[in-house]
Amino acid sequence: MNTQSDTKNVSQGTANTTGGAPPEVMDYEGSDYQERFWGSGERDYEDRAERIALRKLVPPAGRRLVEFGAAFGRLADLYGGYDQVILLDYSRSLLAQAQARLGHDQRFVFVAANLYKLPLVDGVVDTGVIVRVMHHLADVAAALAEIGRTVAPGGALVAEYASKRHLKSIARYALRRQQWSPFDSNPYEFVPLNFDFHPDWMTARFRSAGLTIEQELAVSHFRIAVLKQLVPARYLAAADGAVQGIGARWKLTPSVFVRCRVPGSAPSALPASLFQCPECRGSLTDGGVSMDCTHCGRRWPVRAGIFDFKEPLDV
Repeated sequence: MNTQSDTKNVSQGTANTTGGAPPEVMDYEGSDYQERFWGSGERDYEDRAERIALRKLVPPAGRRLVEFGAAFGRLADLYGGYDQVILLDYSRSLLAQAQARLGHDQRFVFVAANLYKLPLVDGVVDTGVIVRVMHHLADVAAALAEIGRTVAPGGALVAEYASKRHLKSIARYALRRQQWSPFDSNPYEFVPLNFDFHPDWMTARFRSAGLTIEQELAVSHFRIAVLKQLVPARYLAAADGAVQGIGARWKLTPSVFVRCRVPGSAPSALPASLFQCPECRGSLTDGGVSMDCTHCGRRWPVRAGIFDFKEPLDV
């Protein structure tokens, strides 16, 4: 289980990918996620193990990178080789925390937006990263379609997902301590908007989105409370890093990292403009305190350095 959901809100998204109700969105607005989930040190091992995986998978340098669901910028220090970094999250309050952590580094752009209707133009980055977000997605296919269009041809998408087929769930199922099968290919929603996925199911979603899987890593082999208490996190994470590659053959860990490639040849230049209207995909002009759509007239506020595409200003 990657998250706790007691202090988070569920809200309706704006996307409508199937003609029915739009997908719900997990909203961390106003939550104490940074301090409660990461500040206690209880997940120091997971943080270190995930960083090891990302250093293996994320291209070390590039023109522009976007992290989807960046929260308070926990992983932002890994992107030092990029000319520009977009930190995108649905929570304005977490992005404000990221601003406070990162100071006045002009490489960073802070964007509040819905993952199902991104305000980014097509092919705007050469690298995309999404970590500890996939398990909140009620419509993985729709999200991957949006994410995929923002990565330029030849670019990389590094994604993490929560796997249901890990050793602890297999043991619990064998001992009849859980009813759901870790071998069932369908996603399992253990609490609202918290999903575990079967690796085969996720592989099919990546391929259906037109992405080519280049490399996979199995992460958090030692996410066991007693081990985390007995062994210092740096040693436990180093051991995890040593087996992440070979562990990907079986994928029996609670977390799986994947690097996918967008088909095509990399363009000589990325788009100069970052944003488009998330509602109509029209062009935006800078209105000073807002980004204004030239097509539908919606005005998207810019507040304290955060481009806010969650709700438009009254027209």
